[in-house]
Amino acid sequence: MINVLIVEDDPMVAEFNKRYLKEIDGFFLVGVANSVNEATKIIKNQRLDLVLLDIYMPGENGLTLLSKIRSEKKEIDVILITAATDVDKIQTALRFGAVDYLIKPFEYERFHQALTSYKEKFSYLTKQTELNQKDLDKLLLVKNEEFKAAEPLKPLPKGLSRKTLDIVFNAIKEQGNTPFTTDEVAEMTDISRVSIRKYLKFLSEIHIIDETLTYGIGRPLYSYMFNESNQSLLGQYE
Repeated sequence: MINVLIVEDDPMVAEFNKRYLKEIDGFFLVGVANSVNEATKIIKNQRLDLVLLDIYMPGENGLTLLSKIRSEKKEIDVILITAATDVDKIQTALRFGAVDYLIKPFEYERFHQALTSYKEKFSYLTKQTELNQKDLDKLLLVKNEEFKAAEPLKPLPKGLSRKTLDIVFNAIKEQGNTPFTTDEVAEMTDISRVSIRKYLKFLSEIHIIDETLTYGIGRPLYSYMFNESNQSLLGQYE
């Protein structure tokens, strides 16, 4: 098992991260810290493999903790999960050896990809004593846009029709660069929310729209954005 510490001061975000982590086999949550000071104490007293770290924290920020982990030569990996988007912070995190960087709000699929990719590398490296160049390249050489790599054509799911798909797609195009919700498309098309959700899920899977998770009160909320650069993909579905 991979022992994980979540360092996050927002209780709601921490809870989402806990739920997401629980859905992926091979990880054990050691604890949740809401400050760098609290995280430092846990790191000293617990065996950890991975820290899911926010940057913006009360008191010292997450990059300070990452720097401490490296200066003390702790054998702990770090994945940043943060709202920090400025290049300086991203470069600093990468220079300190962060193995991945997720910008809030993010999709569960991206979280899953980050953790499963880490697990595969972790599992592989713990079984090896030496690596040749070919093996090392498999771990280090990642193609651009790996997360949205070319995929075989997905069939139109059972129960979805091309005619209705066109109606939904035209409503989405009208939104332009404005984010929209399931309810808004349902109102525009006079199609049930349940049906619209199925079409939006499909369009998200083939990358014609981008799905974003937004933290609200209660359950997470999803919003969408039309990805104009991929609209030609729809032409494959006759």
